[in-house]
Amino acid sequence: MKKKPVLPEKLKDCLITAGILSVASIICMILRRFSSTDTHVPMLFVLAVLCVSRFTHGYVYGIIASLLAVIGVNYAFTYPYFEFNFTLTGYPLTFLAMLAVSLTVCTMTSRIKAQEIIHLEIETEKMRSNLLRSVSHDIRTPLTSITGNVSAILDNDGKLDRLQIKTLLEDIRREAEWLNRIVENILSITKINSDVAKIRKEPELAEEIASSAVNKFHRRYPDIPVCVSVPDEALLVPMDAVLIEQVLFNLMENAVLHGKTTSHIELRVSIKGDQAVFEVKDDGMGISEDLILHLFDGTLPIGERGDGSGHNMKIGLSICRSIIEAHGGVIAGENRDEGGSRFYFELPLDSMQ
Repeated sequence: MKKKPVLPEKLKDCLITAGILSVASIICMILRRFSSTDTHVPMLFVLAVLCVSRFTHGYVYGIIASLLAVIGVNYAFTYPYFEFNFTLTGYPLTFLAMLAVSLTVCTMTSRIKAQEIIHLEIETEKMRSNLLRSVSHDIRTPLTSITGNVSAILDNDGKLDRLQIKTLLEDIRREAEWLNRIVENILSITKINSDVAKIRKEPELAEEIASSAVNKFHRRYPDIPVCVSVPDEALLVPMDAVLIEQVLFNLMENAVLHGKTTSHIELRVSIKGDQAVFEVKDDGMGISEDLILHLFDGTLPIGERGDGSGHNMKIGLSICRSIIEAHGGVIAGENRDEGGSRFYFELPLDSMQ
């Protein structure tokens, strides 16, 4: 797990502490004009200490806030104003109360964050195991087919006619191409998870990315027409062009492999608020209702496949989700009322890295 720089985090915590105490001080100064008592002051600063302890890291900032709050209550916001008076009734108790609040909240916050990290690590490990199992299955299936076809050609030398050999070789090429796409997906996810190679987003023309993905798709599926719809005006979207093209290709290929009866695909790009929306629609058989909620979470059963070839859709969709989330976007899939399925993802238009 990549560690964040220490200095920016400390600076952020200092700014949060100063900001919360400043807000509490301003509120006290405003209320002093409308109230003849100072009973609200300790409560406001107790709340300020609680907020500082909650939104900063460690115990230091909460303790510092407690000390500054007690000094502020004594010096600036209780009578006599702007003078220290250590004879005030309950003064030690106020400090102890704020310190106790700070330590308690810091402890609770630290435990919650630790539990969140443990939960995230468990979920990540679970997803990694599921993905590895899925990759192993997807690689083994085409390798078995390739090995069988090659053995058939070698073991039956001179016994097979040209048409039979051509059929076996075409099957070998198809399975080899599938293996190549699995490798491309694995390289994509490796790039995302690498601590060295960050995703670098550059403004890219959505029309060009869509066109490139469709061209790549047509080389693999020349008989499936794709209707492309893009905004009239040039739309620049911050993205890693190679990865987003891979997502679009995966979604279109998924429409063919698992739509079963897909004969037409529509790729549409539009704008919704500050998001660029990419949609892939098909006229196939749609998605089984019990699978929709698990399309992208890496928990689809390995045996779930839609084309009868043993090609699994889990790895492709898992990679799609990882790529889109790495871009700060969201991805989802659903069945269409008129038949077929619709997959879409949104990318923020104002994010750059």
